[in-house]
Amino acid sequence: MTLIVLVRHGQSTWNLEHRLQGQRMDVPLSGLGQQQAHQAAGRVAGLVAPGTPVFSSDQERALQTAAPIAAALGSAIRPDPRLREQDLGAMEGLTPDQLTPEPAPEGIDIADVGWGGGESLAEVAARSRSFLADLALCDHGHPPAQVVVVGHGDALRVLIAVLDGRTHRECDFTLELGNGEVITRTWTGTAGVA
Repeated sequence: MTLIVLVRHGQSTWNLEHRLQGQRMDVPLSGLGQQQAHQAAGRVAGLVAPGTPVFSSDQERALQTAAPIAAALGSAIRPDPRLREQDLGAMEGLTPDQLTPEPAPEGIDIADVGWGGGESLAEVAARSRSFLADLALCDHGHPPAQVVVVGHGDALRVLIAVLDGRTHRECDFTLELGNGEVITRTWTGTAGVA
C-alpha cells in the first residue's frame, strides 16, 4: 500500500480575484497562499518520512506550494504536466459573472464535454491514470511507500475519484479542498491504472 498525501496549492492571486485559472501557467501565490504553503509543509512533514518523493503540477502556483514541502522533506520537486488543472479554454481568466452559460450537448454526459473549448473531465482522468501508471513503477518497478502530490482543486478531485475506483463521471465536487488543504489516500499501486 502507498500513502498518497494530496495537497491543493495555496491561494493564488487569481483565487483572490475569483478568476478561473485552468491551465494558466503564470499565476503565483498570494501572500496568504505562501503562508498556506508553509503550513501545509508542516502538516505533510508530520505524515511522511524525510526524502518522500514530491510530485507537483508544473504550474507556478503548485510549484510555489511544493517548494516548502520539498524543503521540509529534503526532497526535490518532480514537476509533472499531467497534474495540471483542467484546461478551461476560453473561460480561463474570467470571473463567474463573466461566464456565458453553455447548453449541454444532447446525449453527452457533461463530464465528457470540454467546456469553453477546453478539456473534459474524461481527459483529466486519462492524465491521472497515466500519472498513476508511472507512479506504480517509479521505485525500481514498484510504487513508493509514500508520496506527496501537489495539484489543483478539480484535477485533484478527479485523481481522488480514480484512486477510489470511481470514474470521471463520479467525481465528488462537494468534496471541500480549500487552498493549502492536505488530505490522504491509501493506494494499492494498481487501482486506477487500468
